[in-house]
Amino acid sequence: MVIRMRHTRAHTANRRSHHALTGAATTLCSECGHAKLPHRLCLNCGKYKGKMTIDVVAKAEKKEKKRKEKATVK
Repeated sequence: MVIRMRHTRAHTANRRSHHALTGAATTLCSECGHAKLPHRLCLNCGKYKGKMTIDVVAKAEKKEKKRKEKATVK
């Protein structure tokens, strides 16, 4: 199929002017001050709306223990 009417560069650029990407909005955690996504828990301290959601320290210890076990097996 042949294009009947060709769009000029200006017409194309005007249409594409709304295609720009925006960066993710971040907020600061009220507990630790670490940057986080809005309406999500803080990955640094594990709290959401001031309540403890996940225990970050226990999770890090478990991950370290698993890494050490894997290193001794090799």
